[in-house]
Amino acid sequence: MKARCHCGAVVLEVTLLDGLKTATRCDCSFCSRRGAAAVSVPMGELTILKGAENLSLYQWGTKTAKHYFCKTCGIYTHHQRRSDPNEFGVNLGNLDGVSVRELGDIPWVDGINHPSDQNS
Repeated sequence: MKARCHCGAVVLEVTLLDGLKTATRCDCSFCSRRGAAAVSVPMGELTILKGAENLSLYQWGTKTAKHYFCKTCGIYTHHQRRSDPNEFGVNLGNLDGVSVRELGDIPWVDGINHPSDQNS
């Protein structure tokens, strides 16, 4: 399946092993502001077909998660997860032929109470 940013400068190819069943929204401080739902893609199942040089990387906090955006249109394309660094979250809105609206209610994950953020 292909995923592309708004301007088309970045194109990904992803294999969704579980289809759209893994679609979630996160309520952490960053994702809640970003607002995009994501679907899970294992590390070896995402290939950047076009525009690797056009991706901007954003990290903060533990610097485990890596959030990528198109430098031209600013759209969030994907991120390497801190909950599982061997997995990517890919912006559902970027997937060719997928209408996020038609998916109905998308489950939320608790990013606010992530174990990496808790003090011992």
